[in-house]
Amino acid sequence: ADMFANEEGGPEPDWVITEREQFADFRDLNKDGKMDKDEIQHWILPQDYDHALAEARHLVYESDVDKDQKLTKEEILDNWNMFVGSQATNYGEDLTRNHDEL
Repeated sequence: ADMFANEEGGPEPDWVITEREQFADFRDLNKDGKMDKDEIQHWILPQDYDHALAEARHLVYESDVDKDQKLTKEEILDNWNMFVGSQATNYGEDLTRNHDEL
């Protein structure tokens, strides 16, 4: 109810419809209308998804201004807030260490 209070007769927003479809198609694997422990584990920690690789790709995509698939020191510094908030850099801690590749 904090995100969406369904008023009687009112249409559901598109995002609610999309979430219902995601639940039905991908989350509720045994189609019982609710998520059990195994379904929640699959959702939170999918076996076929590399979180570190996805986060690294996201950082490069968002910060690589010249789209050469390489980050310069300037590109990183220009997007410091993204790196400081990223798990890939241990929330910015890795940026304070000396790295030869930078």
